[in-house]
Amino acid sequence: MSQDSTTVPETSRKLSGRRRREIVAVLLFSGGPIFESSIPLSVFGIDRQDAGVPRYRLLVCAGEDVPLRTTGGLELTAPYGLEALSRAGTVVVPAWRSITQPPPAAALDALRRAHEEGARIVGLCTGAFVLAAAGLLDGRPATTHWMYAPTLAKRYPSVHVDPRELFVDDGDVLTSAGTAAGIDLCLHIVRTDHGADAAGALARRLVVPPRRSGGQERYLDRSLPEEIGADPLAEVVAWALEHLHEQFDVEALAARAYMSRRTFDRRFRSLTGSAPLQWLITQRVLQAQRLLETSDYSVDEVAGRCGFRSPVALRGHFRRQLGSSPAAYRAAYRARRPQGGAPDRVPDRLERAERLGGGDRTEVLEQRAGEHTMPLRRPGGPVTHTGHHHHPPHPPHPPGGTEPGKPESDAYAPRLPEQATGRAPGRPTLPGQRERPVG
Repeated sequence: MSQDSTTVPETSRKLSGRRRREIVAVLLFSGGPIFESSIPLSVFGIDRQDAGVPRYRLLVCAGEDVPLRTTGGLELTAPYGLEALSRAGTVVVPAWRSITQPPPAAALDALRRAHEEGARIVGLCTGAFVLAAAGLLDGRPATTHWMYAPTLAKRYPSVHVDPRELFVDDGDVLTSAGTAAGIDLCLHIVRTDHGADAAGALARRLVVPPRRSGGQERYLDRSLPEEIGADPLAEVVAWALEHLHEQFDVEALAARAYMSRRTFDRRFRSLTGSAPLQWLITQRVLQAQRLLETSDYSVDEVAGRCGFRSPVALRGHFRRQLGSSPAAYRAAYRARRPQGGAPDRVPDRLERAERLGGGDRTEVLEQRAGEHTMPLRRPGGPVTHTGHHHHPPHPPHPPGGTEPGKPESDAYAPRLPEQATGRAPGRPTLPGQRERPVG
């Protein structure tokens, strides 16, 4: 099961008598990035009972008998070794130093033993490679940083890798995407153990959203997956990225690779970790994002320049991946990045849409709903009030992205202002993950 859900998967094994659920062991290795390593230390290692967060007992364990050097050449000293894992009800592997190197055998044995004795095993970012090397992800859904997901899927074909998710909860084995998604997963663990109030209190202390909606799609880029360079499909993938403005389908890509559609699908999935059709749609949506951010093309023109057969197709895929319409996305992006104090052009677009009766009218109304606290009447529908003091009975579209005003980084992506989503401040967001089968 992926992401947050109302039903948390049952742990498959009963916790052995010597292990305690409140004890969390964090397994560190030399060469691990300091940010990922610090996430579970901050979440589980600081007493915040005054804020209503139940206390965990933290054991920081060295995964190997070498100096633990991390980002910037810092050297760490862990107070415990692998033997301390025998007391933990939860074991977290925050990162692994290299996806091309095998983890130490002793650490893998300790993880297997902990899992057999009922401990919950967590891999953050590249920590998923350690769990996979231990065999704990065989036949299970999992995720990791989108950049490394193709490599994980190729190296461990029995793992059902889903690069779209921020994190995956499969009961007693959990994995997350990169960096900030580790915070999402740790908050999910607190929520699972102690409820939404405790997780919300912790999120406020960390100054992060309690739950983020959506997945990793909005952070994907056009770079080729690692290790693709030597594969015969690399030329086909590179050609597709250079010709996204043209209308072609997966059959055309299979023909360029001199393969049947079935063989091409299988080879492509083993190489990139995703089905070729989903990959192609994702790349077209990413190209549409760039054009909406950097050009003045209309939505119809953007659709044509990204290879979509119609603006309707663009809008549907764009909303599914990013949680907003193309026009609303552009408006929100430009609202955060005013260029030379240029006046808002939305009213002109609305007037133009009124005159032409174009298909952009509904999207323009959505944008203006975020700018005015006055009733707007949608064509053929009742008056809908927008603004801070009115809650629409049925929000027209699910939100995407993160909280307004957050700095742009790998943890945050452009989203609509709260008014444009039809959501009043303080209203709870959708869960950080979607329930859907993986693999």
